[in-house]
Amino acid sequence: MVAAAGGKVLTRISALLGAAGATRAAYGALRSRPPGGAVLWERKNHAGRTVHLHAGLATATGTALAVATAPGLSARTRAASTLAVLAAGACGAYDDVFGAGDPRRGFRAHLSALRNREVTSGAVKLFGIGAAGLAAGALLKERPADKLLAGVVIAGSAHLVNLLDVRPGRAAGAVLALGAPGLLRRGPAGPLSAAPMGAVAAIARDDLEERTMLGDAGAHALGAALGLAIATGTTRPSLTAHAAALVAATIAGDRVSRWAGAGGGASR
Repeated sequence: MVAAAGGKVLTRISALLGAAGATRAAYGALRSRPPGGAVLWERKNHAGRTVHLHAGLATATGTALAVATAPGLSARTRAASTLAVLAAGACGAYDDVFGAGDPRRGFRAHLSALRNREVTSGAVKLFGIGAAGLAAGALLKERPADKLLAGVVIAGSAHLVNLLDVRPGRAAGAVLALGAPGLLRRGPAGPLSAAPMGAVAAIARDDLEERTMLGDAGAHALGAALGLAIATGTTRPSLTAHAAALVAATIAGDRVSRWAGAGGGASR
């Protein structure tokens, strides 16, 4: 019993430290040689300061590497986790770059544009992350209803963390708070919760000091990892409740962002 408990702790520590180390390495590399040039990844934050988005790409990379190599995961869980995190990060990065000048926010705005035959970067992100979440859910679960619920939770969690990324430290704090209970769960939920926590801890200081921001790439990748932890560590009733809550948060997206940004303007 003691040995089993010790092994459980070690898997979580390994995932957390692995994600933190990989994130710091990626963060340093991106700051030294940003792909496409530094200006491509610069943005104005809520206070009008120029910050870069390197934390987003770094946390997506660190989280993906951690879940791909975390001990104790089955091949299907490892594949589902890597797919969901990388796809969420890639779709978020696409929107970070190509949606930088688009003032439209929220799924209603992007669906409205689609009705007018305009494919926005936000729509690409919305459907790309949704498809990746459903694919990951199909790998994780056996029954059709569970596959669908898991996919909704993964994609919905990715979207929720992005809604909270409105001021320095808000999304990072949410990842740490939402991931902490998963550390106590048995099975793959433990290391899958530890990975995004380690990744975000590695850049939290720079985020709080307004040198960087997670952007869509980081927020969506971290959120997808949290969704994976929930999907693997809960029963169907709990999964249903999580899915319903996340759908409600998505519908009330503007209000969630305003609540998260209370006390000042949004950074996005």
